[in-house]
Amino acid sequence: MAQKISLFLLRVLLGWMFLYSGITKVLNPEWSAAGYIKGAKTFPEFYQLLGSSEMLTMVNFVNEWGQLLLGISLILGIFVRLSSILGVVLMILYYLPILDFPYPNAHSFLIDEHIIYSSALLILANFRAGRVFGLDNWCLNLPICSKFPRLRNLLG
Repeated sequence: MAQKISLFLLRVLLGWMFLYSGITKVLNPEWSAAGYIKGAKTFPEFYQLLGSSEMLTMVNFVNEWGQLLLGISLILGIFVRLSSILGVVLMILYYLPILDFPYPNAHSFLIDEHIIYSSALLILANFRAGRVFGLDNWCLNLPICSKFPRLRNLLG
């Protein structure tokens, strides 16, 4: 039971962190990823492309709503496997621009909070944390999951 409670707490706490981060971005019309992207130290050409006027609107949208939806998914325990994997991609995209190899920041060597968040999200995905006091269990019992077995994999 302690393992289930630990997974549940990890899922909900990470969910709250992402939800709050997403909400603060969505509600702030001045927020933009441009400043973060502009200073990219690793793969600067790639991040310059993401920061271009053609792409920045989409990048901002994905940042804002991606974090918000990831938070909701984790808190409710629905589509946890899929959202966790997408969250890992998001965290790696956050990690790379600040990485001045091998230092992501002044107090880290290779590992920073983005790697820790990614690891925690991988744990949630691989341990099927949405089934632990979450809505993934309920979804798995729906008739649509019987018709589409691949959906069961996405749910966990």
